[in-house]
Amino acid sequence: MIGAFLKRRRNEAGDDRSIIVDSARKATGGRARTRVLMTMAVFFGIYATIAGRLVYFGFQDPDQSGPPASRVTAARPDIVDRNGEVLATDIKTSSLYAEPRHIVDADEAIEKLATVLPEIDYEQTYRKLKSGAGFVWLQRQLTPKQQAEILQLGIPGIGFRTEKRRFYPAGSTAAYIVGLTNIDNQGISGMEKYIDSQGLSDLQMSGLADPKDLKPVKLSIDLRVQHVVHDEITTGMQRFHAIAAGAVVLSIKTGEVLAMASVPDFDPNNPYNAQDKDRLNRMSAGLYEMGSTFKSFTTAMALDSGKVSLESRFDATRPLQIGRQTIRDFHGKGRVLSVPEVFIYSSNIGSAREALAVGIDGHREFLHRMGLLDRMETELPEVARPTEPKVWKQVHSITVAFGHGVSTTPLQTAVGCAALMNGFLMEPTFLMRSAQEAMETAKRVVSDKTVQSMRYLYALNAEKGSGRNARVPGYRVGGKTGTAEKVVNGRYSKGKNFNAYVAAFPMDDPQYIVLTIADEPQPEKPGMGATAASNAGIMAGNIIRRSAAMLGVEPDFSHENAATLVSY
Repeated sequence: MIGAFLKRRRNEAGDDRSIIVDSARKATGGRARTRVLMTMAVFFGIYATIAGRLVYFGFQDPDQSGPPASRVTAARPDIVDRNGEVLATDIKTSSLYAEPRHIVDADEAIEKLATVLPEIDYEQTYRKLKSGAGFVWLQRQLTPKQQAEILQLGIPGIGFRTEKRRFYPAGSTAAYIVGLTNIDNQGISGMEKYIDSQGLSDLQMSGLADPKDLKPVKLSIDLRVQHVVHDEITTGMQRFHAIAAGAVVLSIKTGEVLAMASVPDFDPNNPYNAQDKDRLNRMSAGLYEMGSTFKSFTTAMALDSGKVSLESRFDATRPLQIGRQTIRDFHGKGRVLSVPEVFIYSSNIGSAREALAVGIDGHREFLHRMGLLDRMETELPEVARPTEPKVWKQVHSITVAFGHGVSTTPLQTAVGCAALMNGFLMEPTFLMRSAQEAMETAKRVVSDKTVQSMRYLYALNAEKGSGRNARVPGYRVGGKTGTAEKVVNGRYSKGKNFNAYVAAFPMDDPQYIVLTIADEPQPEKPGMGATAASNAGIMAGNIIRRSAAMLGVEPDFSHENAATLVSY
């Protein structure tokens, strides 16, 4: 019985082992199948992700692939003149980039590129191509021809990005007004910089500068008149052998700048020389002693003070001695002069005595009232701050009376003269503005009586004084010359002058101011003069002759004393 019992236990134990082995086999097989399924799921997920990304990239805009998004594609509004003529606009251009990781042979790539871009910097480009970076710029803003030629080279690892660049159809004609953008299409000077300061740069940063939403910016400039001004000062600089020249045409009724130019200048489409030291907007960013044009303000100040009238007389029989300085007239009459004679003979002595009649404090206050000694407020960023003596003494008042001792900009002088022609000081603007809008911020600076007296003196000077060369038949031009010796090494130089002429027309109801300058002009021909009447006055007359009709001023020959030759 014991034997039977042990045999039964062995059989039962064997059965249990069989059950355990079978269960282990079943468990191991289940886990293996689970691992296989999980592995398959992982690989399936990876390939599905890759396929999804490939499909995604396949539907992307080709221009947006490759290099990362950049502000260089930010749009800018067109800039147009008052008649809608385009002065600045965006155009599409291509820029060359490389993916260094895909460049096979950097030396070969550079040698090929140099056949199309000979100016390429070999060492700098080599370092870029060997950097191992994912993306580098090689050349920005290529011409279509350059792009086509580079494509034909078949260099692997390079590509093109469509960008926007600024194009200026008028070239250098209005360069200092319109201004410039940099390689990233950001305004860096002129009205381009002003537009950025008015919120465009914020729109670009936020990606909201949509070309469809950017309305053109309309300037006050008349491109036709601008061309005349630019042409005349360019010709004048050459004709009178000057180192620089400039001019501005200003509306007396609205303060709008209709045209303004300064030469030497630059082509904004290829501004390689824009930073040269002689490339300066002399009309708003240049400071000069304006010479006898300042006698306009001295005489107006004396008349407006009530202490002087047109019938007043000043002794100019002999030089005026102030301390160690002696004030003389250039072409002295050696007698007592009336106020009109002081003006048309441009007497330094007479002007000095006018200033003495008003007094130092009154003189300084009047020039500040006219905006001549404060920084001018306008849209153009390039505006210089005038200079004046820290402490005004009698000698300062006397020299300032005939345009020495203070420096201001030609544009400010034109604005001040415009105020003498209508009684109100208006800050100049390069944007469109109506007469009503201008009067809302205008400031009364001289009386109507003073205005009438100054109009009379301007017309008289053009008829009998130094302004004869600026006369234009039918347009009743008046004005004042200014010839100032330049300061060289702390002393006035008799051989270097800064000349200016300020003209107003038509004198029965002045509508426009034209101010021209010539920096260090020489006699046109041996034996001829080099004063303002011989150069700046001639340029002003030519500008008025060519542009008056464009400005809407009709000629009137009823005031002409002599017969006028008419061609048919």
